[in-house]
Amino acid sequence: MAEDDVDFVVAAYRDEGAWTVVELAPRLGEDFDGFTTALTRFPSDVGVLGLASVNDDFFVVVRRSGDHLRVLLSDSTAARDWSLAADVSDQIHALAAEDEPRPVGDLEIVADLGLSSVELSLLCEDDDLYPDEALADLADRLGFGDQFEAIVG
Repeated sequence: MAEDDVDFVVAAYRDEGAWTVVELAPRLGEDFDGFTTALTRFPSDVGVLGLASVNDDFFVVVRRSGDHLRVLLSDSTAARDWSLAADVSDQIHALAAEDEPRPVGDLEIVADLGLSSVELSLLCEDDDLYPDEALADLADRLGFGDQFEAIVG
């Protein structure tokens, strides 16, 4: 995978009730350990969210609170072709990539912030949405859509 396959990598964190969105190095979209480690430098009262979109193919959501990681991969089949997706699958002990794309990991990852597991699953499975559009919708629903769009849009 080349760095230009990574659409974007951002961190979103809420400190004292206000969201901040920061662009991260695209290379982190190829390196799960580097991606999750990069999230440790941001303060957050709800855990830092890491959002990565790769090759208009899939997205990853990571939520880090201290040493605790929660992860979601939007498309299980991406683990066959992309190192980030394979690393996420390993992290969550997902079975080998299936033939049917489906989200794997923690669908409750942002439920306490306002996006239920059902709604998140629907975003992952919507064939009419590109990963950046699904993540923009997630950002809107969580309250940092404008900041997200300013970086990604």
